Amino acid sequence: MDHEDKFVPAHVLWVRRWSPRLLSFRIEREAGFRFVPGQFARLGRVNADGVPVWRAYSMASATWDDYLEFYSILVPGGAFTSQLVDLKVGDSLMIERKPNGFFTTNRFADGRDLWMLGTGTGLAPYLAILQDETTWQRFERLILVHGAREAVDLAYRDEIAALRRHPLWAEHGHKLIYQPVVTREAHAGALQARIPELIRDGRLEAAVGLPLGLDESRVMICGSPEMVRDCHKALMERGFRLSRLAAPAQIAVENAW
Repeated sequence: MDHEDKFVPAHVLWVRRWSPRLLSFRIEREAGFRFVPGQFARLGRVNADGVPVWRAYSMASATWDDYLEFYSILVPGGAFTSQLVDLKVGDSLMIERKPNGFFTTNRFADGRDLWMLGTGTGLAPYLAILQDETTWQRFERLILVHGAREAVDLAYRDEIAALRRHPLWAEHGHKLIYQPVVTREAHAGALQARIPELIRDGRLEAAVGLPLGLDESRVMICGSPEMVRDCHKALMERGFRLSRLAAPAQIAVENAW
């Protein structure tokens, strides 16, 4: 395949700004683009010097949507995200034709509970995973933990609540438990500490009413490198291990940036 054939231009179809530093956007989807929930795509845009800049973004849309949705933080001075500040419908991005990544539920042997721990835009892959009917059928409980610095950054709350009523899996809607975490302010219904601390002191399990156990729990971790490292370490201290295709275990990790 020629280099030029590895990516295709795609127009922006929809933009939503959640806060001054967070936005979601949808782009056109090529008919042949297929992905597994949890995978990411590389998006590109040409900077002022005429050089393309590429960044990886997890798909937040369903595998059957006719668009691709992404969730991004706006980093001041960021080589790529600074170009998204004024993003509008009709603008063009580039997308590689082949998705990547192994942050998917098929990394795991069967378990009872699927824990999805995310901070910031690390929420994105879980939105795709939770729009996969097999996720709802396979696990008895789906625990989504989303951490943010401030409550305004807890995006997609209404969309997450609506997932319970989706006609494809409404009979399983009761399985979803959503637990927000806010570190820099008190917020009703939210825990106030870093997720690794909540794992270590038991507050996370107490809040959702379920134990983290080696036999029943499968844990996905996506967020800042520090959050991923610290959550991974806290779970390893309790005997959890990283799951590999050749040796299935309990943990899958991915850095959101």
